Amino acid sequence: MRYKVFGLVVMALVMVLSGGAYGHHSFAATYIVDQTATIEGSVSEFLYRNPHSFLKVEAKDDKGETHMWAIEWGGAAQLGQDHVTKDVLKVGDHVICTGNPARDPTEHRMRMNSISRPSDGWKWQGRVQ
Repeated sequence: MRYKVFGLVVMALVMVLSGGAYGHHSFAATYIVDQTATIEGSVSEFLYRNPHSFLKVEAKDDKGETHMWAIEWGGAAQLGQDHVTKDVLKVGDHVICTGNPARDPTEHRMRMNSISRPSDGWKWQGRVQ
């Protein structure tokens, strides 16, 4: 019985003293952070959520082939601070996005740095990190 109580006390102390663990991935593992790419196309879907939002854009490459791009953006809470809401982008909106390309170009992924919608001049520019 004494050992059980001692074990429970030790486990409780370890949990209390260990503090919070940060479970965030490295952007550098997925994206080439010192390179920038630009795509121009039509919004297919806007997933406004935490911890990261995603914008799906159908865009043609330099050969004229159409690809679906998954563009990783900030979370809904962060974007909300920048006045970006779930309704700011609609399916069919023509957008120009710049960002860090994926390490594997066949994935057609990007980490958002900026976005503009030429039809009305709306723009968003990421914060320096």
